Amino acid sequence: MNGHVKSMHFQQFMESATTLLSLLLVMAVDSTRTVAASRHQQCGNSLQQTLKLTRLIQKESVDLIKTYKASQGEMSELFCKVSINDVPDPNISGLEPSERIASIYTHLQAFFPHFKRVYEQQTDLQAPTSPLLTELNVVSARSRNLAALVNSFYQRLFPNLPVPEPAGGATTLPPSQNVFQQKVYGCVVLKTYKEFLSNVSRELRCLKNKVCRRTQINALFF
Repeated sequence: MNGHVKSMHFQQFMESATTLLSLLLVMAVDSTRTVAASRHQQCGNSLQQTLKLTRLIQKESVDLIKTYKASQGEMSELFCKVSINDVPDPNISGLEPSERIASIYTHLQAFFPHFKRVYEQQTDLQAPTSPLLTELNVVSARSRNLAALVNSFYQRLFPNLPVPEPAGGATTLPPSQNVFQQKVYGCVVLKTYKEFLSNVSRELRCLKNKVCRRTQINALFF
């Protein structure tokens, strides 16, 4: 085989290798884009599920406050206008998305002991068949489901970060209260929680483009 033939064979080999390499690169890019799109969709679906449940509880919390007022007798509007300090802050804190999602989770955890205290107090004040007790149970149960969704979403997005703990340690409940104080406390807890849910709903809408789009970008370039 002369040099010219060898050169032709080598050129054909290089062209075939280049074509194969280009094909492999295209396949790899397509595969990466598919994975990125899948992760983006999973992130969006998870966030949408969390937002949907938040809106449901927010709606139920509005109805719960109406039921609460109707069950407290005279001066119920006054009970809900008094300001007290022994309830969680409804505002979400943090600069980074991870910090703000963690703040949502820890705030939810902080509200649970207050819901339990309100339920116990209202059990003593209401008839066993009171719709208020039923609605309190429903909102509390759904809120625990919401906390589980937020926690799962957080761990999926930030697997290398620790699971957030409630800020400030164990939740501090108010000391022993008379009936008037109990009625005030219950209404303030429910009103504050409704405000918190409004903040959560707004926060989740803002986070969708931030965290889910970043998940897609990370899958494409890393």
